[in-house]
Amino acid sequence: MKAIVFEQYGSPDVLQLKEIAKPVPKDDEVLVKIHAASVNYVDWQVLNGKSLMLRLMSGLLKPKKQILGDDIAGVVEAVGENANQFHPGDEVFGISNYDAFAEYACVPEKGLALKPASMTFEQTAAVPEAGMTALQGLRDRGKIQAGQQVLINGASGGVGTFAVQIAKAFGAEVTGVCSSGKLEIVRSIGADHVIDYTKEDFTQAGKYYDLVFSVGGNNSIFDYLRVLKPGGIYLCAGGTAAQYFQALLLGPLISMFVTKTLGAMLGNPSREDYVFLTDLIESGKVVPVIDRIYPLSEVPEALRYYGEGKAQGKIIITVIPSSNSE
Repeated sequence: MKAIVFEQYGSPDVLQLKEIAKPVPKDDEVLVKIHAASVNYVDWQVLNGKSLMLRLMSGLLKPKKQILGDDIAGVVEAVGENANQFHPGDEVFGISNYDAFAEYACVPEKGLALKPASMTFEQTAAVPEAGMTALQGLRDRGKIQAGQQVLINGASGGVGTFAVQIAKAFGAEVTGVCSSGKLEIVRSIGADHVIDYTKEDFTQAGKYYDLVFSVGGNNSIFDYLRVLKPGGIYLCAGGTAAQYFQALLLGPLISMFVTKTLGAMLGNPSREDYVFLTDLIESGKVVPVIDRIYPLSEVPEALRYYGEGKAQGKIIITVIPSSNSE
């Protein structure tokens, strides 16, 4: 099969299109013929190898796994001996084991759900990691309620565009933070207020929020603490490594001494949450925002574009294009 492989950390130039052996599913896995995948922040971080924490997990000197990509949408080709939820021919989507930029991937059965017939493979591939992170962050960790004041920092990115729409679906009043060229996309998906961080510092504006969900930026945890209402919640799911680990390590400690809750989170695959997300999409409350679609051979260009910070919503990798893909 064809796959985009990297044997060393670096720029997108280290990525190569190669012919490698098709994987064989383990007992609890499903072999999926991939139609579409999508780019996530972790792909860029693992590729460039600048994060020591990620290197400790993915290989200190060189990558242990040589294929990037986590989100997939495709068709089941074979199933492992103990996998009984899906059958060959089923259209599925979900989160793989960081091997999505290829023609095939073996995916744990629990990480998959049936693809809605009303959605293209490209639309569906935009959903898993970004949608899951936004939903679980806002609903489960953030305890979002109708009428709350919610701020999304990094509102124009993959997770951010899902977060704005999910927060609106729950009845919150949403403020999105992004850069100048991305204001219109954040307005178009329903944000009640939009802040251009290049012109206004939301941490100094004198406005306060019940829930702050950050998937971008490089603010101090004390900046977020300042803009929370009493009883408010701050969750970090992205942005710089410094911002994330500050929230992860200092957040619980600070929370012990204030009437506010601060912390970090990552999304976890959940079939029930995939269904919840696709129900929101099919009802029209959430629309996957797709910036660009690249063929598998152009994954280096897709990662290069992502690294420039220009993307609005998701970048999709198509392996077998849908006839009605956007």
